[in-house]
Amino acid sequence: MNKIKIGVIGVGYLGRFHAEKYKNMADVELVGVADSHPGRALQIAQEMKTRHFNDYHEMLSLVDAVSIVVPTKGHARAALDCLDYGVDIFIEKPMTVTMEEADAIISKAESCQRLVQVGHIERFNPAVMAMEQYITNPIFIEAQRLHAFNPRGADVDVTLDLMIHDLDIIMNIVKSPLKHVLAMGASVITDTSDMANARLVFENGCTANLTVSRVSKTSTRKLRIFQQESYISLDYGKKEIWISKQLPANQAGNGLPRDDTKQFTFTDDALETELKAFILNIRERSTPMVSGREGRTALKIAHQIIELINDFRIEHPNLITQ
Repeated sequence: MNKIKIGVIGVGYLGRFHAEKYKNMADVELVGVADSHPGRALQIAQEMKTRHFNDYHEMLSLVDAVSIVVPTKGHARAALDCLDYGVDIFIEKPMTVTMEEADAIISKAESCQRLVQVGHIERFNPAVMAMEQYITNPIFIEAQRLHAFNPRGADVDVTLDLMIHDLDIIMNIVKSPLKHVLAMGASVITDTSDMANARLVFENGCTANLTVSRVSKTSTRKLRIFQQESYISLDYGKKEIWISKQLPANQAGNGLPRDDTKQFTFTDDALETELKAFILNIRERSTPMVSGREGRTALKIAHQIIELINDFRIEHPNLITQ
Protein backbone atom coordinates (compact mmCIF):
# COMPACT_ATOMS: atom_id res chain seq x y z
CA MET A 1 0.00 0.00 0.00
CA ASN A 2 1.42 3.34 -1.05
CA LYS A 3 1.78 5.92 1.67
CA ILE A 4 -0.28 9.11 1.47
CA LYS A 5 2.10 12.07 1.25
CA ILE A 6 1.05 14.79 3.69
CA GLY A 7 2.20 18.30 4.50
CA VAL A 8 1.17 20.62 7.32
CA ILE A 9 0.78 24.35 6.70
CA GLY A 10 1.10 26.22 9.97
CA VAL A 11 2.80 24.48 12.87
CA GLY A 12 1.85 26.61 15.83
CA TYR A 13 0.12 25.10 18.86
CA LEU A 14 -2.43 22.99 16.96
CA GLY A 15 -0.45 22.45 13.76
CA ARG A 16 2.30 20.76 15.74
CA PHE A 17 -0.22 18.13 16.89
CA HIS A 18 -1.30 17.55 13.29
CA ALA A 19 2.31 16.91 12.29
CA GLU A 20 2.81 14.58 15.25
CA LYS A 21 -0.31 12.51 14.48
CA TYR A 22 0.65 12.13 10.82
CA LYS A 23 4.21 11.21 11.74
CA ASN A 24 2.92 8.28 13.79
CA MET A 25 0.62 6.88 11.06
CA ALA A 26 2.10 3.85 9.32
CA ASP A 27 0.33 4.57 6.02
CA VAL A 28 1.34 8.26 5.87
CA GLU A 29 4.55 10.01 4.90
CA LEU A 30 4.94 13.41 6.53
CA VAL A 31 6.69 15.15 3.63
CA GLY A 32 7.20 18.44 5.40
CA VAL A 33 5.91 21.31 7.48
CA ALA A 34 5.60 24.96 6.49
CA ASP A 35 5.30 28.06 8.61
CA SER A 36 5.77 31.77 8.03
CA HIS A 37 7.96 31.78 11.13
CA PRO A 38 11.21 30.17 9.85
CA GLY A 39 12.49 29.17 13.26
CA ARG A 40 9.26 27.41 14.15
CA ALA A 41 9.14 25.44 10.88
CA LEU A 42 12.73 24.31 11.37
CA GLN A 43 12.19 23.31 15.00
CA ILE A 44 9.09 21.20 14.30
CA ALA A 45 10.68 19.65 11.22
CA GLN A 46 13.67 18.57 13.27
CA GLU A 47 11.42 17.09 15.95
CA MET A 48 9.40 15.18 13.34
CA LYS A 49 12.45 14.25 11.24
CA THR A 50 11.02 15.82 8.10
CA ARG A 51 11.64 18.82 5.83
CA HIS A 52 10.79 22.42 6.63
CA PHE A 53 9.53 25.09 4.26
CA ASN A 54 9.28 28.82 4.88
CA ASP A 55 6.93 29.11 1.89
CA TYR A 56 4.23 26.43 1.68
CA HIS A 57 4.03 26.78 -2.11
CA GLU A 58 7.38 24.99 -2.35
CA MET A 59 5.83 21.93 -0.69
CA LEU A 60 2.62 21.61 -2.72
CA SER A 61 4.08 19.73 -5.70
CA LEU A 62 5.42 17.08 -3.31
CA VAL A 63 2.23 16.13 -1.43
CA ASP A 64 -1.13 14.44 -1.96
CA ALA A 65 -2.86 16.40 0.78
CA VAL A 66 -2.29 19.01 3.47
CA SER A 67 -3.61 20.16 6.81
CA ILE A 68 -4.16 23.93 6.86
CA VAL A 69 -3.66 25.11 10.43
CA VAL A 70 -2.97 28.82 10.01
CA PRO A 71 -4.98 31.70 11.54
CA THR A 72 -8.52 31.82 10.14
CA LYS A 73 -7.87 34.88 7.98
CA GLY A 74 -5.32 32.87 6.01
CA HIS A 75 -7.51 29.80 5.41
CA ALA A 76 -9.02 30.83 2.08
CA ARG A 77 -5.77 31.87 0.40
CA ALA A 78 -3.95 28.72 1.49
CA ALA A 79 -6.87 26.45 0.56
CA LEU A 80 -7.27 27.92 -2.92
CA ASP A 81 -3.52 27.71 -3.55
CA CYS A 82 -3.52 24.04 -2.54
CA LEU A 83 -6.47 23.26 -4.78
CA ASP A 84 -4.64 24.91 -7.69
CA TYR A 85 -1.99 22.22 -7.21
CA GLY A 86 -4.61 19.44 -7.11
CA VAL A 87 -4.07 18.78 -3.41
CA ASP A 88 -6.77 17.46 -1.03
CA ILE A 89 -7.20 19.72 1.98
CA PHE A 90 -8.02 19.43 5.66
CA ILE A 91 -8.86 22.93 6.86
CA GLU A 92 -9.26 23.77 10.52
CA LYS A 93 -12.47 25.35 11.78
CA PRO A 94 -13.88 27.87 11.19
CA MET A 95 -13.61 27.05 7.51
CA THR A 96 -13.13 30.70 6.52
CA VAL A 97 -13.91 34.20 7.72
CA THR A 98 -16.52 34.98 5.05
CA MET A 99 -19.19 33.05 3.19
CA GLU A 100 -17.72 34.20 -0.12
CA GLU A 101 -14.41 32.55 0.77
CA ALA A 102 -16.14 29.31 1.74
CA ASP A 103 -18.09 29.26 -1.52
CA ALA A 104 -14.91 29.84 -3.53
CA ILE A 105 -13.20 26.87 -1.85
CA ILE A 106 -16.18 24.55 -2.35
CA SER A 107 -16.59 25.57 -5.99
CA LYS A 108 -12.93 25.05 -6.83
CA ALA A 109 -12.73 21.74 -4.95
CA GLU A 110 -15.76 20.37 -6.75
CA SER A 111 -14.52 21.53 -10.15
CA CYS A 112 -11.14 19.83 -9.70
CA GLN A 113 -12.56 16.85 -7.77
CA ARG A 114 -10.51 17.41 -4.63
CA LEU A 115 -11.57 16.62 -1.06
CA VAL A 116 -12.24 19.25 1.58
CA GLN A 117 -12.58 18.23 5.22
CA VAL A 118 -13.31 20.90 7.84
CA GLY A 119 -11.81 20.41 11.28
CA HIS A 120 -14.87 20.25 13.50
CA ILE A 121 -13.07 18.00 15.94
CA GLU A 122 -16.02 17.50 18.32
CA ARG A 123 -17.69 15.32 15.67
CA PHE A 124 -14.86 12.88 16.31
CA ASN A 125 -15.04 13.11 20.08
CA PRO A 126 -15.68 9.46 21.04
CA ALA A 127 -18.50 10.47 23.39
CA VAL A 128 -20.26 12.33 20.56
CA MET A 129 -19.84 9.42 18.18
CA ALA A 130 -21.25 7.00 20.78
CA MET A 131 -24.12 9.33 21.66
CA GLU A 132 -25.58 9.35 18.16
CA GLN A 133 -27.10 5.87 18.52
CA TYR A 134 -29.26 7.09 21.43
CA ILE A 135 -30.70 10.14 19.68
CA THR A 136 -34.28 9.80 18.50
CA ASN A 137 -36.19 13.07 18.18
CA PRO A 138 -34.68 15.89 20.27
CA ILE A 139 -37.13 18.37 21.76
CA PHE A 140 -34.72 20.70 23.56
CA ILE A 141 -30.92 20.98 23.47
CA GLU A 142 -28.73 22.95 25.87
CA ALA A 143 -25.07 23.61 24.98
CA GLN A 144 -22.50 25.33 27.20
CA ARG A 145 -18.91 26.04 26.19
CA LEU A 146 -16.97 28.26 28.59
CA HIS A 147 -13.21 28.79 28.54
CA ALA A 148 -10.56 31.06 29.99
CA PHE A 149 -9.26 33.71 27.60
CA ASN A 150 -6.68 32.50 25.09
CA PRO A 151 -5.30 34.95 22.50
CA ARG A 152 -4.80 32.05 20.08
CA GLY A 153 -8.45 32.06 19.01
CA ALA A 154 -9.16 35.73 19.56
CA ASP A 155 -8.65 36.76 15.93
CA VAL A 156 -12.35 36.03 15.34
CA ASP A 157 -15.65 36.50 17.17
CA VAL A 158 -16.40 33.97 19.93
CA THR A 159 -19.19 32.60 17.73
CA LEU A 160 -16.63 31.54 15.12
CA ASP A 161 -14.06 30.59 17.74
CA LEU A 162 -16.19 28.43 20.06
CA MET A 163 -19.92 28.34 19.31
CA ILE A 164 -19.37 26.98 15.81
CA HIS A 165 -18.41 23.62 17.40
CA ASP A 166 -21.87 23.28 18.93
CA LEU A 167 -23.63 24.66 15.87
CA ASP A 168 -22.08 21.89 13.79
CA ILE A 169 -23.01 19.20 16.33
CA ILE A 170 -26.58 20.43 16.74
CA MET A 171 -27.24 20.76 13.00
CA ASN A 172 -26.02 17.18 12.59
CA ILE A 173 -28.28 15.99 15.41
CA VAL A 174 -31.51 17.80 14.57
CA LYS A 175 -31.46 17.47 10.78
CA SER A 176 -34.18 20.08 10.27
CA PRO A 177 -34.15 23.54 8.67
CA LEU A 178 -33.89 26.52 10.99
CA LYS A 179 -37.00 28.59 11.54
CA HIS A 180 -35.83 31.35 13.91
CA VAL A 181 -32.55 32.53 15.41
CA LEU A 182 -32.22 34.86 18.41
CA ALA A 183 -28.86 36.02 19.75
CA MET A 184 -27.09 38.41 22.09
CA GLY A 185 -23.44 38.89 22.94
CA ALA A 186 -20.96 41.01 24.85
CA SER A 187 -17.50 42.37 24.17
CA VAL A 188 -15.27 42.00 27.24
CA ILE A 189 -11.62 41.87 26.17
CA THR A 190 -11.48 41.99 22.37
CA ASP A 191 -13.17 44.21 19.80
CA THR A 192 -15.62 41.41 18.96
CA SER A 193 -18.00 39.41 21.14
CA ASP A 194 -16.26 37.36 23.82
CA MET A 195 -19.46 35.82 25.20
CA ALA A 196 -22.68 35.01 23.39
CA ASN A 197 -26.02 33.28 23.69
CA ALA A 198 -28.13 32.01 20.81
CA ARG A 199 -31.49 30.31 20.63
CA LEU A 200 -32.24 28.23 17.55
CA VAL A 201 -35.79 27.18 16.73
CA PHE A 202 -36.14 24.46 14.10
CA GLU A 203 -39.04 23.74 11.78
CA ASN A 204 -39.59 20.33 13.42
CA GLY A 205 -40.22 22.04 16.78
CA CYS A 206 -36.85 21.43 18.42
CA THR A 207 -35.25 24.35 20.28
CA ALA A 208 -31.54 24.68 21.06
CA ASN A 209 -30.01 27.13 23.52
CA LEU A 210 -26.26 27.77 23.16
CA THR A 211 -24.03 29.74 25.54
CA VAL A 212 -20.34 30.41 24.96
CA SER A 213 -17.69 32.47 26.71
CA ARG A 214 -13.93 32.80 26.34
CA VAL A 215 -13.61 34.90 29.50
CA SER A 216 -14.58 32.30 32.08
CA LYS A 217 -12.50 31.32 35.11
CA THR A 218 -13.58 27.70 34.80
CA SER A 219 -13.84 25.46 31.75
CA THR A 220 -17.13 23.81 30.80
CA ARG A 221 -17.96 21.93 27.60
CA LYS A 222 -21.32 20.22 27.99
CA LEU A 223 -24.31 19.26 25.89
CA ARG A 224 -27.72 18.18 27.15
CA ILE A 225 -30.41 16.66 24.94
CA PHE A 226 -34.02 16.20 26.03
CA GLN A 227 -36.27 13.92 24.02
CA GLN A 228 -39.35 11.77 24.50
CA GLU A 229 -38.77 9.42 27.47
CA SER A 230 -35.00 10.01 27.62
CA TYR A 231 -32.32 12.53 28.54
CA ILE A 232 -28.71 12.58 27.32
CA SER A 233 -25.93 14.50 29.05
CA LEU A 234 -22.50 14.78 27.44
CA ASP A 235 -19.24 16.18 28.77
CA TYR A 236 -16.91 16.87 25.84
CA GLY A 237 -13.83 17.35 28.01
CA LYS A 238 -14.25 14.20 30.10
CA LYS A 239 -15.48 12.24 27.04
CA GLU A 240 -18.44 10.98 29.06
CA ILE A 241 -22.13 10.50 28.34
CA TRP A 242 -25.03 9.76 30.67
CA ILE A 243 -28.16 8.17 29.20
CA SER A 244 -31.29 8.42 31.35
CA LYS A 245 -34.38 6.56 30.20
CA GLN A 246 -37.88 6.60 31.63
CA LEU A 247 -39.06 3.15 32.73
CA PRO A 248 -42.65 2.00 33.37
CA ALA A 249 -44.19 3.32 36.59
CA ASN A 250 -43.29 1.36 39.72
CA GLN A 251 -46.59 -0.33 40.55
CA ALA A 252 -45.42 -1.10 44.08
CA GLY A 253 -44.54 2.51 44.73
CA ASN A 254 -46.27 5.81 44.24
CA GLY A 255 -46.65 5.52 40.50
CA LEU A 256 -43.84 7.93 39.62
CA PRO A 257 -41.69 6.99 36.61
CA ARG A 258 -38.43 5.30 37.49
CA ASP A 259 -35.14 6.40 36.01
CA ASP A 260 -32.57 4.09 34.44
CA THR A 261 -29.24 5.89 34.03
CA LYS A 262 -26.15 4.51 32.32
CA GLN A 263 -22.76 6.20 32.20
CA PHE A 264 -20.14 5.66 29.50
CA THR A 265 -16.57 7.00 29.45
CA PHE A 266 -14.27 6.94 26.43
CA THR A 267 -10.54 7.46 25.87
CA ASP A 268 -10.01 7.68 22.10
CA ASP A 269 -8.02 10.65 20.79
CA ALA A 270 -10.41 12.83 18.75
CA LEU A 271 -7.71 14.50 16.63
CA GLU A 272 -6.12 11.17 15.75
CA THR A 273 -9.53 9.74 14.80
CA GLU A 274 -10.30 12.84 12.74
CA LEU A 275 -7.04 12.77 10.79
CA LYS A 276 -7.22 9.01 10.23
CA ALA A 277 -10.69 9.55 8.75
CA PHE A 278 -9.20 12.18 6.43
CA ILE A 279 -6.53 9.74 5.24
CA LEU A 280 -9.17 7.04 4.66
CA ASN A 281 -11.29 9.49 2.65
CA ILE A 282 -8.25 10.28 0.49
CA ARG A 283 -7.63 6.58 -0.18
CA GLU A 284 -11.26 5.76 -0.93
CA ARG A 285 -12.07 9.11 -2.61
CA SER A 286 -15.09 9.29 -0.31
CA THR A 287 -16.88 12.33 1.07
CA PRO A 288 -15.59 13.39 4.51
CA MET A 289 -17.97 13.25 7.46
CA VAL A 290 -17.50 17.02 7.82
CA SER A 291 -17.27 18.12 4.21
CA GLY A 292 -16.80 21.64 2.92
CA ARG A 293 -20.55 21.98 2.53
CA GLU A 294 -21.17 20.92 6.13
CA GLY A 295 -18.52 23.36 7.26
CA ARG A 296 -20.32 26.02 5.24
CA THR A 297 -23.63 25.26 6.97
CA ALA A 298 -22.16 25.89 10.42
CA LEU A 299 -20.39 29.01 9.14
CA LYS A 300 -23.60 30.43 7.68
CA ILE A 301 -25.50 30.07 10.94
CA ALA A 302 -22.56 31.54 12.85
CA HIS A 303 -22.68 34.61 10.62
CA GLN A 304 -26.43 34.96 11.19
CA ILE A 305 -25.76 34.94 14.92
CA ILE A 306 -22.93 37.47 14.62
CA GLU A 307 -25.16 39.83 12.64
CA LEU A 308 -27.85 39.63 15.31
CA ILE A 309 -25.29 40.21 18.06
CA ASN A 310 -23.80 43.21 16.27
CA ASP A 311 -27.26 44.75 16.07
CA PHE A 312 -27.47 44.68 19.86
CA ARG A 313 -24.06 44.04 21.39
CA ILE A 314 -23.28 44.90 24.99
CA GLU A 315 -19.80 46.10 25.93
CA HIS A 316 -18.76 45.37 29.51
CA PRO A 317 -15.08 46.01 30.32
CA ASN A 318 -13.63 43.90 33.14
CA LEU A 319 -16.58 41.49 33.22
CA ILE A 320 -15.45 37.91 33.84
CA THR A 321 -17.87 34.99 33.98
CA GLN A 322 -17.44 32.52 36.83
